[in-house]
Amino acid sequence: MEGKNLILAISLSALVLIMWSVFFAPPPPTIDKEQNKIEKTQKENDISSPSIETTKEIKSVSRAASLKMTKRISVKNENIYGSIALIGGIIDDITFKNYNQNLNSENKVILLSPKDLDEGYYIETGWASTNKGVDLPNNKTEWSIVGNSKLTPNNPVTLKWTNNEGIKFLKTIELDEKFLFKINQQIKNDGNNNYDFYPYAQIVRNTKPEVLGFYILHEGFIGVFDEELKEEDYDDIEEKKFTTNSSSGWLGITDKYWITAIVPEKNKNFKSEFIHDKNYRANFIQTEPIQSSPNQTISSEIRVFTAAKEVGVIDLYATNQEIEKFDLTIDWGWFYFFTKPLFFVADYFFKLTGNFGIAIILITACIRLIFFPLANYSFRSMAKMKVLQPEMVRLKELHKDDKVKLQQEMMALYKREKVNPISGCLPVIIQIPFFFAIYKMLFVTIEMRQQPFFGWIQDLSARDPTSVFNLFGLIPWDPPTFLMIGAWPIMMGITMYIQQKLNPTPPDPIQAKIFMFFPLFLTVILAPFPSGLVVYWTINNILTMAQQWVIIKRTKVKTV
Repeated sequence: MEGKNLILAISLSALVLIMWSVFFAPPPPTIDKEQNKIEKTQKENDISSPSIETTKEIKSVSRAASLKMTKRISVKNENIYGSIALIGGIIDDITFKNYNQNLNSENKVILLSPKDLDEGYYIETGWASTNKGVDLPNNKTEWSIVGNSKLTPNNPVTLKWTNNEGIKFLKTIELDEKFLFKINQQIKNDGNNNYDFYPYAQIVRNTKPEVLGFYILHEGFIGVFDEELKEEDYDDIEEKKFTTNSSSGWLGITDKYWITAIVPEKNKNFKSEFIHDKNYRANFIQTEPIQSSPNQTISSEIRVFTAAKEVGVIDLYATNQEIEKFDLTIDWGWFYFFTKPLFFVADYFFKLTGNFGIAIILITACIRLIFFPLANYSFRSMAKMKVLQPEMVRLKELHKDDKVKLQQEMMALYKREKVNPISGCLPVIIQIPFFFAIYKMLFVTIEMRQQPFFGWIQDLSARDPTSVFNLFGLIPWDPPTFLMIGAWPIMMGITMYIQQKLNPTPPDPIQAKIFMFFPLFLTVILAPFPSGLVVYWTINNILTMAQQWVIIKRTKVKTV
């Protein structure tokens, strides 16, 4: 009975590990069909659509050449650099200062690119109007600079354009020290007519980027509307656009580590769309008009983020900027309440030690300490089971033809020796939520990206780069991906095998063989996982073995 229970627990755990990268994450939210059927008012139907290109004008030039084709305003702070195109007044050139594309390259991560490139990715702001025929700026309008031409945290820039009716349009753009743009749009009506204007903003991405395709990670459209989180994959929006009306929130497009987001003005109703038509767009338009009379100035402010998803920075924006649920730009998943605090513990240990690998080891030790009494109970039962094995074999031989009697004698033995045969499942069950949380933390947080441990582990968020099949680099051969079984996964498998030997051996020979191959099985399964996760599992095995060994040495039982 105990062997079957233990086999079941371990098998279920293995199944969880195998299917984790495929099935563990919140299911994509479904579009509220009734909501999409809400009838728009006549005024909303009359609103001119934001300036959206229906075709892509792709040029066969490099990114650098494209940047030189347009007059620009330089953008720079301690975290990002780039430029804003005067044609359209769009933010279309942003690079992260502090993040390299990969460990072997000094090239920085590029987030935004000009709209005439295949990889074009940009942010546009502007005005729409119900007044037909009014000349409005769009993404082809050439703006002029008023005063300062370099955007820095201490120096905002102002752009100006005047239409043929005497209406002046101004954009004043501010940049903070991190990733936030504030765009104040003004209209000075020096004409003779009354107008209704509607501010809008949109994020445009010409082509779908390469996505990891992990079910535990959302990449694509994201937004919070009236405190409700909405996540839509690129494929979903290709099939059907998403539309909603709300009075608060934000929207954007998210990658694993990066986000572009726009936040409409507070206390204003707006309509948002996620749409695909030649390109991918996340946009909003205010549904309440701002009326402009002759000799009157109106304004609207839009906040724009081009951000690396640093936990502390994102949380600070959510609080200081009063943006509801902005911390959900980081995909913490179902175990938000557990995974995020665990990250803060890891970050605390990192600040103490300067190494996230050591931080993971300290977390492992803390987990062992927290569950020490429970593990002790489990290990004492398992130790007694190990000592009782000869007696169990004797009973099976004695009552091999009477299964009912055998069961009665086994239960009597367990009761007499105060053994719980199911208790062996507890260590496995305890580890599952921590395993998931640490995996999620390693996978989604940019703080773990390209963080070294010791020796050959230079990125705890990536798999162990070594392989037993080229003798860990001694043979000049790069094995295929499926043969990349590194040193740390092998150490994990060895410690798991030794730990297994400390547990009672199943009396059934078939069960015993399954147990024998289980460490090898998990070694292969866990080889592609983040090396930080394998470090956690290995250290946990070592601590478990030490605890088990002490308990086994102290365990004595009396049998009849």
